[in-house]
Amino acid sequence: MSTPEVLMEGIVFGESPRWHDERLWFSDWGAHQVIALDADGHHEVVVTVPSFPMCIDFLPDGRLLVVDSAHQRLLRHEPDGSLVPHADLAKISEKPWNDIVVDGRGNAYVNTIGFDFPGGEFAPGQVVLVTPEGEVHRVADDLAFPNGMAITPDGATLIVAESYANRLTAYDIDSDGSLGNRRVWAETPDDHPDGICLDAEGAAWYADVGNQRCVRVREGGKVLATLALDRGAFACALSRGDDPRLFVVGQTWGGAQTQKPSGQVVAFPAPAPGAGKP
Repeated sequence: MSTPEVLMEGIVFGESPRWHDERLWFSDWGAHQVIALDADGHHEVVVTVPSFPMCIDFLPDGRLLVVDSAHQRLLRHEPDGSLVPHADLAKISEKPWNDIVVDGRGNAYVNTIGFDFPGGEFAPGQVVLVTPEGEVHRVADDLAFPNGMAITPDGATLIVAESYANRLTAYDIDSDGSLGNRRVWAETPDDHPDGICLDAEGAAWYADVGNQRCVRVREGGKVLATLALDRGAFACALSRGDDPRLFVVGQTWGGAQTQKPSGQVVAFPAPAPGAGKP
């Protein structure tokens, strides 16, 4: 079992890691910050967003998109540092919005879990397509707590983690960005998959909070590797190029509360670099 390298501590609630421009970007939901972290542990706060949650991804031109769940909208971070509206999500749902992934054409897929969490009565979630012009269209529904999402390297398939259904679910992406041919990509019978990423060998990694681990799995469900943490694993991302690493954001979840933030970013050696989106 690999021992992770701790790159950053003191995070309030880390989520949504993305490998971009040779750095790991992630959101600290608790501090309302988007942070860029170098491989050696140096970091900077890129933008502050008064929202929870606030998942992130990048347009093809490098501009950052931020899910402002508190206001049911998608924001865009401009080169001058300003945050501007990119899309209004409220007309689809006023329930919490969650993860985002952007394809090579600038189409953003954003999901809503469909009910207030924690404490709300369960209702199925949805995925919407946000076009580069900011138009919003529902493209998938009846998902059991949709969480992490990823797009295959050929841009042809969207994979969604259904945390409450213990599975990864796949859709074909049509030429207009709509989704079809829903199917089970992999069952995860003992896990509730959260954040996910894909690698260059066609496998997926998913993070699991309750079981405090990340799991590498092939389409069909064969488990290839398991990496253990000492706290809940919320999401993961892979570096590109030589000597790939799997970056995991994790923190203590539930139970006794600590007096200081328990969030960390850790890194494990990985068998293959990242591929696809994000």
